[in-house]
Amino acid sequence: MAVVQDEIPGLVIHTVRQPDGKAATIQAQFEAFHQLNPWVLRALEQLAADYLKRGAKRVGIGMLFEVLRWRYAIATEGDDFRLNNSYRSRYVRLLIERHPEWQSAFEVRALRTD
Repeated sequence: MAVVQDEIPGLVIHTVRQPDGKAATIQAQFEAFHQLNPWVLRALEQLAADYLKRGAKRVGIGMLFEVLRWRYAIATEGDDFRLNNSYRSRYVRLLIERHPEWQSAFEVRALRTD
């Protein structure tokens, strides 16, 4: 059982897999990763808030992810890719859900997979 990474840093990486060997959906993988790494959302929130507070009108989740990856990539649990690009679309939706005022700051496209 993986330990929840609520704080930065942590160096142990545990891969999220379905117990029966079937591939988990991206959404299921994201949920497992997010549960193991709740600090990632808080860090993305902090980066976005800081960037927007400085006068930016738009912000890309890609930019925020790369800043976070550069700072803390070795600190995540649950995925070989540490900060998996497939989770960007899920994180931007969580950011907008928690901060509806940011909706116009992010571009959100339709999800292609579950």
